Amino acid sequence: MPSSALRQSVVTRAKRVVVKLGTQLLTDESGRLDPAYVREIARQCAALIARGIDVTVVSSGAVGVGCGELNLVERPCDVGQMQAVAAVGQSGLMSRWHEAFKPHGHEVAQMLLTRADFDDRQRYLNIRNCIGELHTLAAVPIINENDTVSVEEIRFGDNDVLAALVTNLLRADLLIVLSVVDGLKGLDGNVIEIVHDALDARAMVVGEKSPLGSGGMETKLEAARLVTDAGEVAIIANGREPDILTRLLDGENFGTVFVPAQRKLDSRQRWIGMTVRPAGTLTVDDGAARALTQGGKSLLASGITEITGRFETGDAVIVRDQRGREIGRGLTNYNSRECRLVMGRKSNEFGELLGRRAYDEVIHRDNLVLTLLRD
Repeated sequence: MPSSALRQSVVTRAKRVVVKLGTQLLTDESGRLDPAYVREIARQCAALIARGIDVTVVSSGAVGVGCGELNLVERPCDVGQMQAVAAVGQSGLMSRWHEAFKPHGHEVAQMLLTRADFDDRQRYLNIRNCIGELHTLAAVPIINENDTVSVEEIRFGDNDVLAALVTNLLRADLLIVLSVVDGLKGLDGNVIEIVHDALDARAMVVGEKSPLGSGGMETKLEAARLVTDAGEVAIIANGREPDILTRLLDGENFGTVFVPAQRKLDSRQRWIGMTVRPAGTLTVDDGAARALTQGGKSLLASGITEITGRFETGDAVIVRDQRGREIGRGLTNYNSRECRLVMGRKSNEFGELLGRRAYDEVIHRDNLVLTLLRD
């Protein structure tokens, strides 16, 4: 499908949109928040809402604003300094968003999230329900990572990934990642209009990032992969292009559009396969791999050849084949100790091995989300 056809058939019909704005885009050359630009984005978002589109904003900028307020030249690397600078900047960031949306009749709602909020199923659902109610009230959710409490092991890595997780959480039709670049550029330096596989596109990434931001094109491609693998569309475009949001939703050819997978995952599948972090890995033999990928079967203990990690019953785990490729992710019926006892064995032996009889399947097919295999 050509870029123009995808934009006209999907993008122009989107009813739920997530817009991600990076630090460099929101701040001026001195590192301070650009109020005029914030007002312009708010105006465009209000125009989309007037069309009946639910808009959720994932806004970076707290650390950048804090750096400006504290006259810091570079983004801090120390965790404690990062938390302090974010705390200084967050109130200023939200104040500007409030002022920007107020003339258009929309209140804003601050939502500060950590990675753990997405790992916990109940908290995950609570976030979705809250955002849904905010849209009903014509309020605009302004989401950011909670840098004041996040540490390395619970960070998203970048708000690009956070935006992708929010897109899948809401089952939004479209993720728009706005940056200071025109899109993904090919080896010839020209913007690529359409990408069919975000994972393959990583070979074109240079690896640069701004001094105030925490990500680069690689994290934007990871965000696009998470969204398109779930069956939705992603676009990377230049946020400084006049009326970029309204023009994109009109189907105009800006930036790079990423083609969605043919399958469309439901909300629970997105949580299992794209969101919750796996606690371990199960490697399976070729027969089990075929049964899972071609036969739509559950994972039985007899097909498991190796187990890594420590996990509890109900945790998410990665399933890999003998070549080390990820087949899928699923919720396990047994903890890691029990899995090691039963791997390679038949289910009728479980009672003697475990002292109890529970499930025939280590992962039931209803709790398994297959990964799109790429050679």
